[in-house]
Amino acid sequence: MDRTYNDYKNLIEEHLLDFLPNVDNKSITLYEAMKYSLTAGGKRLRPVLLLASCEFAGGDIYEAIPYACAMEYIHTYSLIHDDLPAMDNDDLRRGLPTNHKVYGEAMAILAGDGLLTSAFEAIHKDMMLYFDSAEKMTRRIKAAYEIAKGAGCRGMVAGQVSDIENENNLCSNEMLEYIHINKTGALIMSAVRAGLYLGNASAKMLSDMERFTECLGLAYQIADDILDVVGDPEQLGKAIGSDAKKQKNTYPSINGMEASVERLHELTEAAVAAIAPYYDNAEFFRNLVLELAQRQN
Repeated sequence: MDRTYNDYKNLIEEHLLDFLPNVDNKSITLYEAMKYSLTAGGKRLRPVLLLASCEFAGGDIYEAIPYACAMEYIHTYSLIHDDLPAMDNDDLRRGLPTNHKVYGEAMAILAGDGLLTSAFEAIHKDMMLYFDSAEKMTRRIKAAYEIAKGAGCRGMVAGQVSDIENENNLCSNEMLEYIHINKTGALIMSAVRAGLYLGNASAKMLSDMERFTECLGLAYQIADDILDVVGDPEQLGKAIGSDAKKQKNTYPSINGMEASVERLHELTEAAVAAIAPYYDNAEFFRNLVLELAQRQN
């Protein structure tokens, strides 16, 4: 695996709008609102992980592009809905006014709905190309299932529910990890597992990468919690201190900053250990988890 993070990211950017459905001109505001948030920038972490995992398992990343773009559609829909007044009530996302600030709350809700359904339209359209290959179809069905599961009631949505219900209440570390593993980690896990299925990974590789991704997802959220306290708003593209204002449960609020940094380091080391058997072949993932632990935005 000689590709860099930016190699994968550039491939995503090149194809990001390819799988959005053609919207009738009478409903063109829907397309514009979807495109606004989708092209606002971002790390593209989830689709990058899907492509990298597919290639790590020996697959063709170009065949995985519809699934990678679908991951970004789902992630962007979740951000649009998260930013709404009924949820986090944020004014900035990726350094730009949030979707509802530009298009209004109703259109923002519909733009999120449109992106979510477009994701599965893209996936199923790709599946229809493989009716003549049971083996390739099976891999795509498994990938689609992982993506749906991670985005839904046993993944991201479940985490969001627990996050909302525990606002203004000091929760346990067990509940906090449940929220983070689901709200943030589930879609990251889906991206990796979907990519591995598309690449036809072995059961051993699936198991090792699952352990790596569990640590990565939790570490990523802890780093996010830390940045909300000490980060640079300009680099983050959003205001800091919003978690404290909304009385959200975070690692620093429950455990303090020192323990949060220590937990971040523990998870980073565990992630690196999980992929140690793959030596240089896992260099991309090793570098990624180390860089995410040190990220500034």
